[in-house]
Amino acid sequence: MIKLVITDMDGTFLNSKSEFNRPLYQKVKQLMKEKGVQFAPCTGKQCERVEAIFGEEDTKDLWILGDSATRIKRNGEYVYESLLPNELGQRIIAKLEEIANDYTIIACTPTAAIVKNSTPDEIVNKVVRGSYQNVGFVDEYKEIKEDFVKITIFDLQKRCFATREKLAEFFDEAYIVASEAQWIDISNHGVHKGTTVQELQKMLGVTKAETMVFGDGFNDIELMEQGDYSFAMRNGFDALKEKARYITRSNDEDGVLTTIEQFLR
Repeated sequence: MIKLVITDMDGTFLNSKSEFNRPLYQKVKQLMKEKGVQFAPCTGKQCERVEAIFGEEDTKDLWILGDSATRIKRNGEYVYESLLPNELGQRIIAKLEEIANDYTIIACTPTAAIVKNSTPDEIVNKVVRGSYQNVGFVDEYKEIKEDFVKITIFDLQKRCFATREKLAEFFDEAYIVASEAQWIDISNHGVHKGTTVQELQKMLGVTKAETMVFGDGFNDIELMEQGDYSFAMRNGFDALKEKARYITRSNDEDGVLTTIEQFLR
């Protein structure tokens, strides 16, 4: 019996236009309510950005595993978070700036996703604000005094797999994953989608056998291990498909919502 559904957002729940089938969602949402199923987006997006995407009414009672699953938010309150210490985050940022100076570093704190004032407007508007609702600006990242929720790199040159390997000196201190060629996420050591889903399962008293999970990227591999009903999207990476128990329709075919509806009925 399914009691919990966890879904990645970009490339999974959201289609290629970063939208989702709202009429079908309302139908499936009602079905989940009738069946007593909890629904949780699990994403690199800022929790507040997820709230904005779903809208005020549909955000109610969602369990949002946001900021690369370093935080859990429900009904406006954070019920879990694991932060990257400021000193460690600053060392990682310094190393990143040594490696290259032409990608975007998004330093996420509990209050904002922070980028440099020199970041091109096109990147800020299309990339940063696409995932982050609360955005801040600094001349230098050294100005940041808060601990970090996570640090994200966006690279138009698609070098993130190689860049991750250049961060090997931090592998014992932080969790570093290249979800795809343009993106790297860095969070507190041992904190990823899998561990945060475990935290939620403990809160809800739900087992893996009662959990359904959906994903498409390399950062969803640990997520696949937390649900017996694990689904990789047809458009997902082959490495993820190998970890998933099932393959479902693509994100442009309403794969997540269609699968939930079929299983619950």
